[in-house]
Amino acid sequence: MTNFNIPSKLKSDFTLDGMINMYIKRALEKTILEMQSSFPVVLVTGPRQVGKTTMLQKLANNQRNYVTLDDPMIRDLAVSDPELFLQRFEPPVIIDEIQYAPQLLPFIKMYVDKNSQKGAIWLTGSQTFHLMKNASESLAGRVGIVQLLGLSNSEIQKTNHIPFTTDPDQLMNKLKSLAPQSLQEVFKRIHTGSMPALYSQNHINVDIFHSSYVQTYLQRDIRDLTQVGDELTFLRFLSSVAARTSQVVNYADLAKDAGISSPTAKQWLSILVSSGMVALIQPYFSNALKRIIKTPKMYFLDTGLCAYLTRWTTPEALEAGAMSGAFFETWAVGEIIKSYLNQGKRPPLYFYRDKDQKEIDLIIHENDTLYPIEIKKTSNPSREAVKHFGVLEKAGLRVGTGSVICLTSQLLPLDKNNWVVPAWLI
Repeated sequence: MTNFNIPSKLKSDFTLDGMINMYIKRALEKTILEMQSSFPVVLVTGPRQVGKTTMLQKLANNQRNYVTLDDPMIRDLAVSDPELFLQRFEPPVIIDEIQYAPQLLPFIKMYVDKNSQKGAIWLTGSQTFHLMKNASESLAGRVGIVQLLGLSNSEIQKTNHIPFTTDPDQLMNKLKSLAPQSLQEVFKRIHTGSMPALYSQNHINVDIFHSSYVQTYLQRDIRDLTQVGDELTFLRFLSSVAARTSQVVNYADLAKDAGISSPTAKQWLSILVSSGMVALIQPYFSNALKRIIKTPKMYFLDTGLCAYLTRWTTPEALEAGAMSGAFFETWAVGEIIKSYLNQGKRPPLYFYRDKDQKEIDLIIHENDTLYPIEIKKTSNPSREAVKHFGVLEKAGLRVGTGSVICLTSQLLPLDKNNWVVPAWLI
């Protein structure tokens, strides 16, 4: 069992009994406030316990009604009489866990069409695989949708929130607001994960938290909202996915581990993706690059939960273990994904791997330019780390500045086209 010590930057915000008395500001707040001036409905999706409700209540500042559909009696009212529900809980309102009552969505549409009030209704939902389709169909043109994941490294360190870039000037500017982090600090962060609750109370037991989280996820989200009948089998599948984080998806192997069919493994992985637990990075495709592998790579988005499922009980054991490189890559990719989502943007991320074993961990594709990224658990990368970046020159697009994200303590040029980037600078 491991205990997480609160970062020194946060300690001053704690009371004598160890309880937090402040709110960790979320990068997505600005995006939500901008969005509500354009849409009558704002929907915040994301996994359980990442802070969706806390963030919206903080933004509302007691100026909105609040109701949660987790309450069975309130849920029954929303399902049986949606019109009466909206009369009882009159906008401006926060409606929590909207996926439990999709019957509300057409009535929300009628309300906003009648009242023409921007930002009248804020919704949260933990299960995007049911929710997104219903919201898109019922509230087309009326809803702004954003996704919230766990705390980013930037949020924890209270620094600038911008989409990750390989541009050395912007990285140099961000460097001014950050203190370097050691190998031990980085892996403590990786092992703890990103759930806000783990940063809100001193000496909270990480293992107990993740155990409870898994049970809640299996018993409420999986059992109640999907067709999964066997929770223990799904847990085996979940653990198998965690053990293969940062790998190319192999449905046959996932199915074998869990004792299920390959089609079922594919369906269950889509559930994990839709519920915000796993991200799939698609391979970069170009007509000029013929020999690419077309299967996506999967990443477990909360490294703390991933460590719990794969039984790495301490940061030290994880850092020294066989999966340390996979976890480091997973954490780095997750931080880059969050940096885009927190600005309300879709992450323009790909990877490259071909049949000649040439591989690039990550590619940012923006403005007709490809920015290659290699992720290495080392403090002193060589030019060998960027040897495959040249394959992108055949893609027909401009190749921008490349990065090697690693455990170096300094931001330095590797050569004229590529820079060595400290992991804590993401």
